[in-house]
Amino acid sequence: MSETTFRRIEHPSPRTDAEREQILAAPGFGQDFTDHMVSIDWTNDEQGGSWHDARVEPYGPIQLSPAAAVLHYAQEIFEGLKAYRHADGSIWTFRPEANAARLNRSAARLALPQLPEELFLESIRELVSADAAWVPGGDGEALYLRPFMYASEAFLGVRSANEVAYKVIASPAGNYFGGELKPVTIWVSRDYARAAAGGTGAAKCGGNYAGSLVAQQEAAAHGANQVLFLDPTHENSVEELGGMNVFFVFADGRLVTPELTGTILEGVTRSSILQLGRDMGLQVEERRITVDEWAAGVASGEITEVFACGTAAVVTPIGRLLDGDEVIESPGGTDVTLKIRETLLGIQTGTADDIHGWMHRLV
Repeated sequence: MSETTFRRIEHPSPRTDAEREQILAAPGFGQDFTDHMVSIDWTNDEQGGSWHDARVEPYGPIQLSPAAAVLHYAQEIFEGLKAYRHADGSIWTFRPEANAARLNRSAARLALPQLPEELFLESIRELVSADAAWVPGGDGEALYLRPFMYASEAFLGVRSANEVAYKVIASPAGNYFGGELKPVTIWVSRDYARAAAGGTGAAKCGGNYAGSLVAQQEAAAHGANQVLFLDPTHENSVEELGGMNVFFVFADGRLVTPELTGTILEGVTRSSILQLGRDMGLQVEERRITVDEWAAGVASGEITEVFACGTAAVVTPIGRLLDGDEVIESPGGTDVTLKIRETLLGIQTGTADDIHGWMHRLV
């Protein structure tokens, strides 16, 4: 579809102003959802398939056949980005074209159709326009947007689906880890891997996260907030957390993060931090880094800060790494971590100069 007109179906009984304000007073993360959602359908045809019936409709349950391919073969992908309310009341989002591109890379890997970038951007704009009152304005708060695509065709044969649904839902969000920003504890998974070479590690698909949950349970049982996955085929190189990328700050001014090998998700926040690091005069490196180098670097003082990043959590310092009975304590520094976090949030919320043109106005 080259030009798309979205039908708008108003919610017959949206939340009252009082109900919405109560939710926005303490938004949490992923707990409450706005009044509407976006839906667009795709059907395979002789021309190679087409998107149609774009609409903004009341948020609610999805009618799905028990034989829908997504339920049996996990042909599904998703994205995550945020809408920010600026001081003048306008609403913006951060690098949505990067999310659109990643969605299509994920779609290609999962044998799903490509969604035109302009349609992705318009779907975000339409939903935020309909539910603009749901965008919070508190410090560190935003409206979390979740676009997703799944195989909706009722068919049990093992092949790519001929019917696909794309939707966007939204949820007001506060601090991902709750409350005041403080260092998190990470558990090293030695028994489970997040992804394998040639697999779906570089795609943002639900199966990657489902496979990480048992390791996340193990982490929680040891009092950790997140789990760290390793690449055992390369001397236990650090890959990523269950839902975030990892960065290391070195005393000599280097900013290091694991290189993209096809098993690590290319985070939008990750790539933005690489650029911000260059802007700050840091020497940016994308390379393999092992747990042994992590432990030795902290012990020697060579590694001064470690942090995790992602759309939901933004930038979060890592306090301790639990590797079985071994504990790697935080180096203690947060200067670079907090400067990167403040700069990134400043750009997103409109209080810092957007010299790279990353922000996109929605409303």
